[in-house]
Amino acid sequence: MKSTRKPFSKDILHIDNIEAVCNDIITKLRTDVSKKLQRRGAVIGISGGIDSSVCMALSALAFGPKKVTAIMLPEQDSSDDSKMLAKKLATKFGVTETLIEDITKALDGFGCYKRRDEAIARVITNFNPEVDKAKIEIKQDVASNLPPAFSITVIKPDGEVISKLLPVKEYLQIVASTNFKQRSRMSMLYYHAERLHYAVIGTPNKHEVEQGFFVKYGDGGADVMPIGHLYKTQVYQIAKYIGIPQEIIDRTPTTDTYTAEQTQEDFFYQMPFESMDLIWYGWENDYPADEVGKVMGRTTKDIENIYRNFERKRKTTAYLRMRPIF
Repeated sequence: MKSTRKPFSKDILHIDNIEAVCNDIITKLRTDVSKKLQRRGAVIGISGGIDSSVCMALSALAFGPKKVTAIMLPEQDSSDDSKMLAKKLATKFGVTETLIEDITKALDGFGCYKRRDEAIARVITNFNPEVDKAKIEIKQDVASNLPPAFSITVIKPDGEVISKLLPVKEYLQIVASTNFKQRSRMSMLYYHAERLHYAVIGTPNKHEVEQGFFVKYGDGGADVMPIGHLYKTQVYQIAKYIGIPQEIIDRTPTTDTYTAEQTQEDFFYQMPFESMDLIWYGWENDYPADEVGKVMGRTTKDIENIYRNFERKRKTTAYLRMRPIF
C-alpha cells in the first residue's frame, strides 16, 4: 500500500486552516474550564513572552476579557521590558484586571539568591553578585553525540567574560535555587485562582512539555495548557493571526531567570526554534535522518545525533511529566 505521508519539507509545520485551529483551542478552553474544572474564568501569569501572550489572548477570546485576570510576577532579576510588554498585551486584548505581584521578598525569604550565588562563587572565585551578572549556558553543538555540559558565565562590569564548566554539585544547587522563582509564581497564581474561583492557565508549548523545559510544580503547575500540543513556530503563527503586538513577536525568547541576558537556545535547546521544530517533527514521525538532513542542510550523522539528543532529553526529563506514584 502506497504511503500517504507528506514528504519532509520546511513547510510541513505550516498551519493551513489557522482559524479552525484557533477556534478549536478556544472551544476546548471553554469546555475544560467551565465543564471539567467547573471554574468561571482564567488566571494567567504574563511576562511579555510569546507563549504567555498567546495563552492570555486565547483566554480573553474564550471567556471574554472581564473573566481573565492577568498577573505580572517580576522579581529583582526580571527584565524591565517584561512588564512594559505585558501591560501592552493586556491593553490590546481588553484585559483590565491586571495585577503586579513582586515576588522578590518571597524569593529572598527562601534564600533563592543567596543559595544560587554561593554555588556560583564556588566556581568563579572572584564573583561579586552585587555588580556581576551571571547565567548558565550549554556551549556544545546540538549535533554532538555527548550529553549536554553546562557552563556558568559571569560578566564583569568592565565587560570581562569568565566562563567555566559547572561541576554537578554546583549546577544542581543553582538550578534548585532558581526554581524557587517558578514555584513562587505558581503559588501566587493559585492564590488568585482560588480567590476568584478561576482556573490557572499554563503556558508551556510542546517543546517545553516534551523536552522537560519546565519546573515541576512551577510553570508546570497549571489546570489547563492550551498550547502544550503546538510547536514553537506554530505558536508564532497563531500569535500573528490573533494580533499579538509585534514587539512581543519580535522579542528573542528568554528564560528571564538569570541576571545576565540569556536565550532559551543558550540555556537548553542548543538550536534555533525554526530548525528544532522541524527536526523534532522528523524524529517524532520517524522520517529518515538522510531525508531530514537534505532539507535542513545537515549531514545524516548530524541528524542522527540530534535525534539521539531528543531521545535523551525526553527520557531524562520523564519524571517531570509523571504523576505522583501511589
